[in-house]
Amino acid sequence: MRKLRRDEPCWCGSGKMYGQCHAEWDKKIEIYRKKFNIVPPHGIIKNEEQLQGMRESAKINVAVLDYVGEHIHPGITTEEIDEMVYQETTRMGGIPAPLNYEGFPKSVCTSINDQVCHGIPSADVIVEDGDIINVDCSTILNGYFSDSSRMYMIGDVSESRRKLVQVTKECVELGLKQVKPWGYLGDVAQAINDHAKENGYSVVRQVGGHGIGLQFHEDPFVSYVIRKGTGMVMAPGMVFTIEPMVNEGSSEIYVDDKNDWTIYTDDGSDSAQWEIMVHVTDNGYEVMSW
Repeated sequence: MRKLRRDEPCWCGSGKMYGQCHAEWDKKIEIYRKKFNIVPPHGIIKNEEQLQGMRESAKINVAVLDYVGEHIHPGITTEEIDEMVYQETTRMGGIPAPLNYEGFPKSVCTSINDQVCHGIPSADVIVEDGDIINVDCSTILNGYFSDSSRMYMIGDVSESRRKLVQVTKECVELGLKQVKPWGYLGDVAQAINDHAKENGYSVVRQVGGHGIGLQFHEDPFVSYVIRKGTGMVMAPGMVFTIEPMVNEGSSEIYVDDKNDWTIYTDDGSDSAQWEIMVHVTDNGYEVMSW
């Protein structure tokens, strides 16, 4: 890419002059690049207009998950949850991002007990007393994407399942504390992995978080099994999800060969996941969707 003059419009599309916008950012990135760090490309850095569009999308995403939390109950089918998400999302002017995404047939992912992620809602799947379920909601509004998921404990849940859900939430919170400008994604990963292992759990390796904003899934891939001080540098303007999938048993998984979507724990143990969407700011972070 041609080096911009300070009096030219910035590459980020903000409308500001480069010297007043990302000139110093680029200088810092170059320092990290010369030290052989993985640095974010310009294309995943969001300007304020884009960030505001994502915030508006996230408002719908959060409201839909709130609504699910108010109405989920023993005996509900996952198809009814899907209908709930579709109706509420479209009522507020959004589009469910999962619907028809790479052939996914529903508006939301509903993953119960030993389902790690990408559970497909069905009229045949009934949420029962004692289940734990992840509802993964993603929204498009005016071309901007948002994404987050929550765990719901249904009725009388066992202590072992309650602990798994709680520890997984703590993993996200500990990972979030590591988000700061010019840190590393590995800082987030190690905080998450250490806490999971301290509680006797394992973290899924093959599936992780992702960049988001102008597309559903953008760079970088966010792993939770890499070490502190490694991975992509977290630069201001990056937006990505923190969404570890924590298994009560082995970290090994498999994909349902009947639908090519739903992922299960290989040993049949329970799995939990919470997901938030995070913007790296100049002095810390902003949680955009939860």
